[in-house]
Amino acid sequence: MAWRCCGILTCSSPAARRPTLKVLLVDDDSRLRSRLKDDLVSRGYAVDTADNGIDAEHLGTEWPYDAVILDLGLPQRPGIEVLRNWRARGIAVPVLILTARDAWHEKVDGFKAGADDYVAKPFHVEELCARLGALLRRAHAQPAGVVTAGGLTLDEERQSVSKGGREVDLSGVEFRLLRYFMLHPGQVLSKTHLAEHTYDNDSERDSNVIEVYVNRLRNKLGAAMITTRRGQGYVFGPPG
Repeated sequence: MAWRCCGILTCSSPAARRPTLKVLLVDDDSRLRSRLKDDLVSRGYAVDTADNGIDAEHLGTEWPYDAVILDLGLPQRPGIEVLRNWRARGIAVPVLILTARDAWHEKVDGFKAGADDYVAKPFHVEELCARLGALLRRAHAQPAGVVTAGGLTLDEERQSVSKGGREVDLSGVEFRLLRYFMLHPGQVLSKTHLAEHTYDNDSERDSNVIEVYVNRLRNKLGAAMITTRRGQGYVFGPPG
């Protein structure tokens, strides 16, 4: 069974919760935007929103989003122009565009402007989330549902991680933080950067809290799994 609300078809069965990544949702329909934000948050995404093209372009330029859901029919500045401007600035964030079901020309224009995928309205939220997840996996060259790095295997559907065949219990925050580390192995990640990708802009972000959760992960996975670069941040990788 499914029912329609503001262009979204929402299935009655609960979807699997997913780990947090930071997403920008842009649509001028307040009911659709509110409903879709709630659906994405319930699946573990941190979500910022904008209802016009000017604000959307500013947010997408200033903040390091993992993905953007972008409606093309926006007030003040069309979504297609926002997308072109991002690409002209070298902003390569994956973009999923929302279009009217019969507006095939919008899909073509969106792809030419640099869109990565599209969903036509009305849509099932499960389809949108599946396409969003596929974009994120392609961006990090990971197979569906599983992330592997540093000798660890992370199962997104079950929100679990295993090491040497042994499952390790993690809290929700620990899981989200570990997932981001595993998607960026060998990279220096500052506490501020990690906080930005864990919380939305409406949440109070305290980068010092990240240190607490990093230490918890070290206790559970081994101290050498996450190393500290003094004055820079943390690096995830297998013990040397």
